[in-house]
Amino acid sequence: MAERRGGRRHRRAESRSIDDHHSYPPRHDLSNELTALEGASYGRYKSLRGKWWTTDAILHVIKVQSDPFAPPSRVALAFDSEQADLIEDWFATEARRRALAVLLAKRFRAACRTKDLRIDAGGQEILRRSSCEVGADGSVVFRLGAQFPGRGRRIDGRGAARLLCEALPDAADAALSVGEDEAARWTRCADDAEALRRAVAERGLVAFVADGSELPRRSGVDQRPMEGGVPFTSPESMAVRIELPHAGTVRGMGIGPGVTLVVGGGFHGKSTLLRALEAGVWDHIPGDGRELVVADPSAVKIRAEDGRAATGVDVHAFVDHLPSGDDTRHFTTENASGSTSQAASIVESLEAGSRLLLIDEDTAATNLMIRDARMQELVAKDREPLTPLVDLIRSMADDHGVSTVLVMGGSGDYMDVADRVVMMDAYRPEDVTERAKALAAEPTGRVAEADAFTMPRPRVIEPGSVSSEFRGKQKIRAGGTDSLRFGAADVDVRAVEQITDQSMTVGIGLAVEAALRRGWIDGRATVAEALDRLEAALDEGGTAELLEVRNVDLAVPRRHEVAAALNRMRELKVRQSG
Repeated sequence: MAERRGGRRHRRAESRSIDDHHSYPPRHDLSNELTALEGASYGRYKSLRGKWWTTDAILHVIKVQSDPFAPPSRVALAFDSEQADLIEDWFATEARRRALAVLLAKRFRAACRTKDLRIDAGGQEILRRSSCEVGADGSVVFRLGAQFPGRGRRIDGRGAARLLCEALPDAADAALSVGEDEAARWTRCADDAEALRRAVAERGLVAFVADGSELPRRSGVDQRPMEGGVPFTSPESMAVRIELPHAGTVRGMGIGPGVTLVVGGGFHGKSTLLRALEAGVWDHIPGDGRELVVADPSAVKIRAEDGRAATGVDVHAFVDHLPSGDDTRHFTTENASGSTSQAASIVESLEAGSRLLLIDEDTAATNLMIRDARMQELVAKDREPLTPLVDLIRSMADDHGVSTVLVMGGSGDYMDVADRVVMMDAYRPEDVTERAKALAAEPTGRVAEADAFTMPRPRVIEPGSVSSEFRGKQKIRAGGTDSLRFGAADVDVRAVEQITDQSMTVGIGLAVEAALRRGWIDGRATVAEALDRLEAALDEGGTAELLEVRNVDLAVPRRHEVAAALNRMRELKVRQSG
């Protein structure tokens, strides 16, 4: 068994020369400095900005709040590999470092004795967060908010000394004193998730749900697993067995490419399965119940979104013409309907590189999903501009490699185009493909209204139409997972269901700003090319790329969430490439 070099408490007792640690000279005697500020004007706290040596770490006071009632100051506490004293095996891979960082952030939050220290520990997902990062050398940095204490508008120096020189290092010390069993549980979970994603891709699958997974959540605001929920069990006909480094042989339901239809009665688990697949683009913490549920990394949830803006989107495959005469190959509106908004979202997701679309009829536009035989008889095709998805979805899969998983409880016409049909019965899946095919063999009188899907023309964003400047200042602010303030634009992202939390909303705004600053959105690159550049930079630089824009709590988003926010900016201007 690997051994740690020494106990955390022992390390804290040691003294070190800062010259042995870093080339820059952090200041000593933070406690004395804070005590000396007792009773001074609150603004004097700004003298603390910079780096301080605190026995076994470097404290960086990044930003100081303007008064006691302003948002917290920003600080970072950095440990080199010797002082962090982590076992090398724990940080041997990127996946392990990411999982370990989330574990340390959660331990830090649990150890805090005061509400004046606020660390972003996230929820059930394992994401790259700015709040805690573990380096490839085993170094650790915590970034968090610290509410500097005051008495009225005067400095409480002794309180600040307790906060920064006792409570802060004690919480970090408790976080880094992680036990070997706990760390191993998290890092092994990360290993298995990484291996599973690789195996799923190698087998040509688009998703996998392991037997024993706990898919139902406690509530819409509590994403922990439901107590007493029904464990998932794959039907034998769809069962796949995958060997993982720690979990061993895992059996589960493998979803192949093409069109997968999920059916069943109300409240039997159809949408629950789809939501698990939506979340399957992220790794999950041990005990979440969805640790071995994965989906294609490019999976995007699609829904109708009345009232959203769309700019220059080529939706002609779904909308042949409009009574207004507007060009549907360059569709622009400030107030999209349910059908046109869903068509735009599909096209935009494909433009961003999605190869797996997830659609639930509960949040879809019925008239874009299907026109049954009776409606076709009543309303002639030349009077109906919409081409329903049911007539395009087969071509999307066969001609363009775009798979779809649909939850459908009200229309049997999708049986005609489905590769497989899964029926959820009391949260238990059953493969009913053969029965569905037999039913589909009986004609309903419905006539297909299209036989091919044409991929949209690529677009180029005009960089001048996107700006975070507002009244001379940069303004990027998140309203939970519902909205993003970007400059003068209020971007409604409520329908972007794969945004996990406010920190990711912030990350999206910072990613757009980084793309503008670095010239990835330059008026020449297509949307896909700009996203390629952004994605490559985030893969290599992680949170550092976004922290250069602003040092705040953030989670690194996928390209798809960034694209979704850009496409919902009402000031956006684009032109089609070529």
